[in-house]
Amino acid sequence: MAKKQKKNGGGTPATVALTAAGTPFTLHAYEHDPASPSYGEEAAEALGVSPDRVFKTLVADVDGELTVAVVPVAGQLDLKALASAVGGKRAAMADPAAAERTTGYVRGGISPLGQRKRLRTVLDASASDHASVCVSAGRRGLEVELSPTDLAALTSAVLAPIGRA
Repeated sequence: MAKKQKKNGGGTPATVALTAAGTPFTLHAYEHDPASPSYGEEAAEALGVSPDRVFKTLVADVDGELTVAVVPVAGQLDLKALASAVGGKRAAMADPAAAERTTGYVRGGISPLGQRKRLRTVLDASASDHASVCVSAGRRGLEVELSPTDLAALTSAVLAPIGRA
């Protein structure tokens, strides 16, 4: 995978963070349809990538602390498993406005990379089944492909089985 970045230093906070870290990645842009019911499944279809390799970034509240969960778009987040993965008791989806304010990204474009405030992150263990995975690059219609090992390292993620079909 090659780095693809605008020469003028532009890009999203996610691509800037990847470039600054020297992490190899590939950007994939597609035309986002605002009427699409699922941003992640739309990305998988538009890019021709299996939905088990495209991961969505969700923000949950675990015992009062915002936590990022990165799970395949084909499945759902298991909130109980997420809480357990970080040593918590209860998890619920975070208020969308709080998620946007804290990460610096808009819903449907939240990336696990380059967030305004670094949050605890849990990556679904199934990511390690793939040589590369795709996650949001920080805006709707833009995905970044990178190795799950690099994704986990850059986000200090815990790998745990937090997704369910």
